[in-house]
Amino acid sequence: MKPIRGLLIVVAAMAFLSPARADDKVLRWGGDAEGGAPFVEADPNDPLILRGFDVEVAEQIARGLGRRPEFHQVGFADIDQSVQRGDFDIGMSGVEDTPARRRMLAATIPYFEFHEVLTMRAEDRGKFSTLAALRGRRVGTLGGTIAYERLLAAEKSDGVIVVSYDDDVHPYADLRAGRLDAVLLDNIIAVRSMRRVPGLWTEPQPVATGHYIGVLATANTKFRDQINDVLRARMRDGTLERIYRKWGIWDSYQPSFFASVLNADGNAKAAESKGPAQNLDVVLRYIPALLRASLITIALSCAAMGLAVFAGVFIASGRVYGSAPVRALLTIYVEVVRGTPVLLQLFVLYYGLSSVIRLPAFLAALLGLGLNYAAYESEIYRGALEAVPRGQLEAARTLGLSEAQVLRLVRGPQAFRIALAPMTNDFVALLKDSSLVSVITVIELTKQTSIFAANIGSWVIPGILCAALYLVLSLPLSRLAGRLEDRWRAATE
Repeated sequence: MKPIRGLLIVVAAMAFLSPARADDKVLRWGGDAEGGAPFVEADPNDPLILRGFDVEVAEQIARGLGRRPEFHQVGFADIDQSVQRGDFDIGMSGVEDTPARRRMLAATIPYFEFHEVLTMRAEDRGKFSTLAALRGRRVGTLGGTIAYERLLAAEKSDGVIVVSYDDDVHPYADLRAGRLDAVLLDNIIAVRSMRRVPGLWTEPQPVATGHYIGVLATANTKFRDQINDVLRARMRDGTLERIYRKWGIWDSYQPSFFASVLNADGNAKAAESKGPAQNLDVVLRYIPALLRASLITIALSCAAMGLAVFAGVFIASGRVYGSAPVRALLTIYVEVVRGTPVLLQLFVLYYGLSSVIRLPAFLAALLGLGLNYAAYESEIYRGALEAVPRGQLEAARTLGLSEAQVLRLVRGPQAFRIALAPMTNDFVALLKDSSLVSVITVIELTKQTSIFAANIGSWVIPGILCAALYLVLSLPLSRLAGRLEDRWRAATE
């Protein structure tokens, strides 16, 4: 009984200490401070203080409910999943109103109307006023948004080339650098980016209209209705208008938007539910995209591994046979590459060197992964070369073989057999690490899966499909390596 009692005490303590516990005096709201102003950002004068219009809207909601607001940081793409599992009460950080969210979550009434606009370089002003005018051009946006879905449709109808990003900062930097021809995002983000990045211009005519909402767990409909009452009250008394004017986002569209929300009955129920057939249609529509992303993953992994093997053999040979300066330089390379994150290396290759050489995203990903894994491969090959018994090497030299012949006929084959198993492990690891290249706009399997999950509001089906595809890609590699090891072992016995 004592172990059980102790376990119950531990569980109770964990429940009490958990940040997700219910508290009628606190409104726990989640957002992404990396989104920056005017949504949510750290005050430059005091990083511990948050500011932004979403921060102030959350404060008004908490005040109307008789609570105090408590912010929880969460990645933008994870807001839906986090609120559903109970990490916080409501998610608010430029969360867009979509049918998928209304199917999967308890969504509030819209509290702000935004417009998707095209931003281009100032010298292209008036050149790309519509998506149709961007045929064959590269257009960037934030993945998992309405803008991304709209661009996917334009890819089929108008022939635009869609480039997806993990944030809303780098698209505009890439636009100015010439990697993109236009960016499609919310007008709020476009205005902010034009102030930060000189030489840009935004088309005044909107491409589409959208709305920001708050999202709650599916079961919290009563709480959602209370929040809706507060939002309507703040619309009527002018509080939201004052907040929006303070942050410079109030425009001529908002009065009619407020009127439509206040005159509407309920929560846009027409958009709240679609049957299983529609959900299945969404899944089927994403399968071709996942398959294309799988091809990119395997092509990138194979090419990067080829570069890693070639460079790794060169580095290992230099460290075994080279002069002291050569060995020192190669050792520095190995230690620097292994001692720094691959994400940092990708950023340096793609963004850091853009002023010197503008590498295409796929090439930067290939070089980043290949050169990173070359450092690890070189250590495998160096260890394998040094594992060959010295007696065999001396015997080969005594027979008159040159060092090149010793390496090719005696040392190399045995070292390859020793290195084969860890090489295969590295290939499988590289296959999975290829997911990191999404930070430089390469849409591989994991990135496409996260976009899929964000758009349907669930990770269950996308996660299962993604895991299955990774298994399909990696298991044959393991089987092939096993057969090679068996064949090599049989040939040497």
